[in-house]
Amino acid sequence: MKALVVDDDDLIRSNVAEVLSSEGWEVTEAESAEQALELLHRDPWSLVFCDVRLSAKNNHEGYEVLRRFTDERPEAQIILMTGHGSAVGALDAVASGAYDYLMKPFEIEDIKRISQAVRRGIEKRSGERVSDELPQPPVYTSDIDLIGVSVAFVEVMKLVGRVASTNLPVLITGESGTGKEIVARAIHHRSSRTEQPFVAVNCGALPAELIESELFGHVRGSFTGAMVDRRGLWQEADHGTVFLDEVTETSPAFQVKLLRAVQEGEIRRVGSNQTQRLDVRVIAATNRDAEQEVRDGRFRQDLLYRLNAVTIHLPPLRERREDIRPLANHFARRTIGANARPIRFSREALWLLENYDWPGNIRELENAVVRAVALCDQIVRPEDLPEKVRRSFKYESDAVRTAAAGDAEEGLSLAELERRHILKVLTRTGGNKQAAARILGIDRTTLQRKLERYDLDKSEGQTLPFPQ
Repeated sequence: MKALVVDDDDLIRSNVAEVLSSEGWEVTEAESAEQALELLHRDPWSLVFCDVRLSAKNNHEGYEVLRRFTDERPEAQIILMTGHGSAVGALDAVASGAYDYLMKPFEIEDIKRISQAVRRGIEKRSGERVSDELPQPPVYTSDIDLIGVSVAFVEVMKLVGRVASTNLPVLITGESGTGKEIVARAIHHRSSRTEQPFVAVNCGALPAELIESELFGHVRGSFTGAMVDRRGLWQEADHGTVFLDEVTETSPAFQVKLLRAVQEGEIRRVGSNQTQRLDVRVIAATNRDAEQEVRDGRFRQDLLYRLNAVTIHLPPLRERREDIRPLANHFARRTIGANARPIRFSREALWLLENYDWPGNIRELENAVVRAVALCDQIVRPEDLPEKVRRSFKYESDAVRTAAAGDAEEGLSLAELERRHILKVLTRTGGNKQAAARILGIDRTTLQRKLERYDLDKSEGQTLPFPQ
């Protein structure tokens, strides 16, 4: 039961080591990637906690430690720690072999939870021989817009990273505009099929009488207008991935044929008597409640069971408000290009963006930012935003004036300013204390003490037009 803790911060390193020691681990500490790699073969490590940023010169040394330990110590469970975490970081870490990804500040309970889970795994494998030739998922450098730092989105990306290296069918659920196809592409690009085709099909956009021919192909003369044999999209995706968006929009008759394709790996072109075996991974998506669709008789239960070996639910933007600002900045930079002067957002505009509910989610936010960038003069102000964003707040004018005033109000004590700021952050995170503590740069215990001091425990979950 040997554990290694790697962090250049003495306090964090010693605190993690102390918790692990109390859990029965024999702990060794290292303050750099070089020192960690020197210890690589000294002991049979079962657990490694490693910071991502181990020096000012290199922001990703922790990934090199992860790669070396994964290659040469496959029995070790690696946990990456970071104070600059993101959803893409979580996805890449887990897809590259990390057991978990912790964003600072994290809780003692997080360390204990991981320690106990790894201990149970060791006990379960006790006496079994672990192969030195376990297949490792490919290391992939992100090139997809998976922007986010919220706890909710980071947890989703961890699951994406874990499922990517398998061949299991995946069902992605979430409201329209939450990025289901982007996540499907992320799964494909982090799988062993990354060099093979990724074929996306919007089932809701295809007429019921054409979807079978579009997906499975047809032979000449099978229907009016079928002048030549035609390969379907399923065959185009052979050895790759097919993404079925809006899969619950398909007809019951087509669902029967889709079930056979998923279950047996066989398709039959329209008008043909011969079947073809194809190796295709299926990722499906829906913005509906699939279980309710089954109960209402619109979707086959057996097909749902085949498609949702793993279900990934993407939270709507209103449940991950911490991601709105980085998303808005990303869309603004992408709109103006790399060489143009940067676009800034005024305090009032940011408040409106972060407090609007975004029923169209990321797609609606992108459209709003693109419009605002086109209209603004280097600084996005409330008047540059769409009218429905500006008019969605009952107390908009008071809120904007309060936001503009900020913390410059005269006559307020430092304690009152702190109280108001904490309440603002809690409102923005929907009452999520862990997320609020990370934004404030304090640990959760300190935040709890401040909540009790300012009597905010009861008001933290309220939805206010603007924190007063």
